Amino acid sequence: ARQLVIEGLKHFLAHYRRADGLFRTLVAADGTALDERAFLYDQAFVLLALAESERLLHSGAELLDAARALRAAIYRHLKRSGRGFSSGVPDALPLLSNPHMHLLEATLSWMPVGDEAVWRALADEIVELALDRFIDPGSGALREHFDEHWIPLAGTAGRIVEPGHQFEWAWLLLCWSSAAGAGVSHAAARLAQIGATHGIRNGVAINALLDDFSVYDAEARLWPQTERLKAAVLMATTTREARYWSMAVQAAQGLRRYLATDVPGLWYDRLKPDGQFVQQSAPASSFYHIVCAIAELGAALKRA
Repeated sequence: ARQLVIEGLKHFLAHYRRADGLFRTLVAADGTALDERAFLYDQAFVLLALAESERLLHSGAELLDAARALRAAIYRHLKRSGRGFSSGVPDALPLLSNPHMHLLEATLSWMPVGDEAVWRALADEIVELALDRFIDPGSGALREHFDEHWIPLAGTAGRIVEPGHQFEWAWLLLCWSSAAGAGVSHAAARLAQIGATHGIRNGVAINALLDDFSVYDAEARLWPQTERLKAAVLMATTTREARYWSMAVQAAQGLRRYLATDVPGLWYDRLKPDGQFVQQSAPASSFYHIVCAIAELGAALKRA
């Protein structure tokens, strides 16, 4: 993978970085900029890419300096006066929990690599915001869309609860807890339980519920299956409770359905409520989720 990562980073850094230090949304194959907007979601994934690349390449100061520069640009252009970050430039609102989730993932990846105290402080801020605002204190469910005061949006958007994100946040809170030496296991377990209890239909995690846990979108994309697996195996090794290994087996069985294609190495992305897959191209973005799930499963089995 080494040469692929080197060439990919070279092309990416040359064509996606804007003059202000943030990374644009879209470029053509020849590097021509197609969308100059910069979203927090994308910046988080750039930081994650830099951290994971540094683990492989051991570049010295090069990738750490790139991450520091991007971190500074994020604080300069996207940091709110209070807690958290705007969603993008120029699209600051609504505020969103999802890019903060991936920013937390990126900070956790950087902590063992370099600038641990600085990344830890950012991770702590995001976790505090999640526990205080993203997660509903009554139901324990995590919401997606907020106004400028971190209050859930009025209407349907503010009521959305995604089972995949309940699992993904549970996994990340446990990862943070392990790194920070702080306990958030109750919140993580509650999120995982919500996903498992209300978000599974016909053996797979569906796309979306409402805040009363009624079904909002019964279709099931691939990525929630991977997050279900990641949360289950980390809960299993953290709590040593057999029921989470059972959850992991069920999640793995659900995920395998998406991988049973006529073309080895590709995947289905969308499973309809009637049990039929949507026939479409396999989106490359799902590969990130697949790889992370396999890595987490392997690590958990090794620990066990």
